[in-house]
Amino acid sequence: MSRSDIVRRLRKRRIGVLMGGWSSEREISLLSGQRVLKSLNDQGYQSLGIDINRTFADQIRNAKIDIAFIVLHGRPGEDGTIQGFLELQGILYTGSRVTASSIGMDKLVTKMLFKQAGIPTPDYLLVDEEGDISLALTKAEERFGYPMIVKPRAEGSSVGIELLPGRRGAANLCQRVQRGFGDFIIEEFISGMIATVGILGEEVLPILEVMPRRQKFYNYEAKYTRGETEFIIPARLNKRTEKRIKGLAWKAHNLIGCRGFSRVDLVIKNGRRPYFLEVNTLPGLTDISDLPAEAAAAGISYDELIFRILADALT
Repeated sequence: MSRSDIVRRLRKRRIGVLMGGWSSEREISLLSGQRVLKSLNDQGYQSLGIDINRTFADQIRNAKIDIAFIVLHGRPGEDGTIQGFLELQGILYTGSRVTASSIGMDKLVTKMLFKQAGIPTPDYLLVDEEGDISLALTKAEERFGYPMIVKPRAEGSSVGIELLPGRRGAANLCQRVQRGFGDFIIEEFISGMIATVGILGEEVLPILEVMPRRQKFYNYEAKYTRGETEFIIPARLNKRTEKRIKGLAWKAHNLIGCRGFSRVDLVIKNGRRPYFLEVNTLPGLTDISDLPAEAAAAGISYDELIFRILADALT
């Protein structure tokens, strides 16, 4: 199908930008959604924003949309819930399908698949919502030692992530994460270059090096506070390491079963040893988000990025 045919078909469709929701990432979702909506309107598509709430079934039915452009970070938009509903309604939608969305949201399952497929990832332990934190910390210290990272099993945008520099206060921080989010992971802390790799269609975008100004890791504040993070793109890597990371990122994207677009996050030790952390099936699309920056470095404008994501829904 030619580009003109795709544009013609899209202009006949009513496009709903699903944003907001009730997860801890609501505000970021709204920022992403408003920017996507502006881009679609500027490109001449029939589009409207839908601020999703718990009556989303009625909201989506009443909007009478033909295509859903999903910009819902966290639950229920990133874990397969909305995707399953849209499939039942016969509504086309952007991004990954139900299974990939569910896997991508689950850091434990993602890391298990990484290990099975030979994609390097930091060592880890799972602690369930009623798990013994003291016992888990003892095991983690024996396995990989301090410092450690604690992260909720199923949250995005670095929500709930804590750095444990040593024993002091570690149990209290873990208890806070457990109370707030239930199951969580204690993960080996890898010191090195923080990086992300965007995937758009069949294209692996330039690797982006992330340099938080005041944080030791890429937390929520560093991600979404203007001026808190410096982006270096392409990342300062030798060609061999760059090629390997791009190959592994593509492998991770397909291993999870993603489609359309994604963002793969990793840490690179000593400038050459990558450790993959997760695959984000619905990365942010704000004006300071990683994926648009990576697309721009590849010569892809924001409007073109949004067009390609939307056009993929037709297939």
